[in-house]
Amino acid sequence: MSVTRSSRRDFLKQSLIAGSAVAMTAASWNRVLGANEKLNIASVGTGGKGWSDLLGVAASPHVNVVALCDIDESKPHLGQAAEKFPAAKRFFDYRKLLDDANSKAFDGILVSTPDHMHAPIALPAMQLGKHVFCQKPLTHTVHEARQMQTAARKYKLVTQMCNQIQSHEFYRTAVKLVHDGVIGKVKEVHSWQAGRMGWILADDRPAGMEAVPETVHWNEWLGVAAERPYLPKIYHSFNWRAWQDFSNGQLGDFGCHILDPVFSALKLTAPNSLWADAPPINKEVWTKWSTVHYEFPSTEYTAGKTINVTWYDGEGHVPANDLMGLPPGFALPGSGSVLVGEKGSLLVPHVAMPKLFPEDKYASTKIEMVAARDHYVSWADACRGVDKTTSHFDYACPLTETVLLGTIAIRMPSQTLKWNSAELKITNNDKANGLLTKPYRKGFEPAWVS
Repeated sequence: MSVTRSSRRDFLKQSLIAGSAVAMTAASWNRVLGANEKLNIASVGTGGKGWSDLLGVAASPHVNVVALCDIDESKPHLGQAAEKFPAAKRFFDYRKLLDDANSKAFDGILVSTPDHMHAPIALPAMQLGKHVFCQKPLTHTVHEARQMQTAARKYKLVTQMCNQIQSHEFYRTAVKLVHDGVIGKVKEVHSWQAGRMGWILADDRPAGMEAVPETVHWNEWLGVAAERPYLPKIYHSFNWRAWQDFSNGQLGDFGCHILDPVFSALKLTAPNSLWADAPPINKEVWTKWSTVHYEFPSTEYTAGKTINVTWYDGEGHVPANDLMGLPPGFALPGSGSVLVGEKGSLLVPHVAMPKLFPEDKYASTKIEMVAARDHYVSWADACRGVDKTTSHFDYACPLTETVLLGTIAIRMPSQTLKWNSAELKITNNDKANGLLTKPYRKGFEPAWVS
């Protein structure tokens, strides 16, 4: 049944618990539940990927969904989730969800919003002692990623980034092949996403504005981002990924997936330096292609003193087969990685069975499959003390920082950027260093963790 905007807001106000109880500190509130206890969760962003995230975690018989938050109250978003979980309280403003009274109802939170709102929602939740399951890329800026890691450590929380393919048997098997030394120590890596960026609908910000639909709370959707007029389809609910104010483009979308088995297999942490080849970029829309060259320090699984990892994105933009030890004419998958080793090469498609080259050399090699994990339920189980997460923020934050450093390089093509991870600083370029963080709109500013 349709209801007016004012009646929806009246309902939400009435649903708030009266009073102004003193907020509990994270140290006093946070705890890992017992194996037989229910995990009460809140979900922020319940449409699109947020819907599958919510269903994935709620599949655990030990989970109660007690709160739902989405800036769009229509059927595909908050409405659908409210039908599935009718007992859950409903909100359109995450700040109300996290206020003193309402935050006491849940133990963990799912954050499945556009990139620019991940940290502004997750950080205050962690400061309240809430366990966090957050979509990739973990944050919108490098500084936010380091803050997420700091908060998770400080408050001793159970965390998981939703790069769910990490838990798939294909990715897990690829990592084992490298760890088992099947291709020897790795000399270089090439990773790519060569799909069409269908979410780029304009080359710059379009003029004009239209009335905001009754179901949409545009101010809350913008959140930390600067105000701009509402236009249908161009931003909410899907095509926000084109815009620098809200996303990290194609590298941000896929980097935390495709570079994940590379990080896991090689035990990478932070690059020494990087540079990008990309077309000129304005202040609004991400580029339609890029190549980002990273240099990492060596690890136990790499050959030489450093190792180069190269990222390619853009429609049809892939590395050459001869760079990767693949035969001429071999058709690369649309996205994936090739790890070039001293003994051979490993193709890791996104998402399909890994393949070894030269094919004749590895014809008799039996690949031992590694069983998949449930990326969603494992987080809920870890919150109950019966499992451990694999994309916790001590792992996911360095991966995210690497991806987001690449987006800075894309904004400044052909300039080598030297990265000091310990100091959280690009040491040779003040302009690039300034892009590690960003301004925040008044009323939505995060409180940083020290």
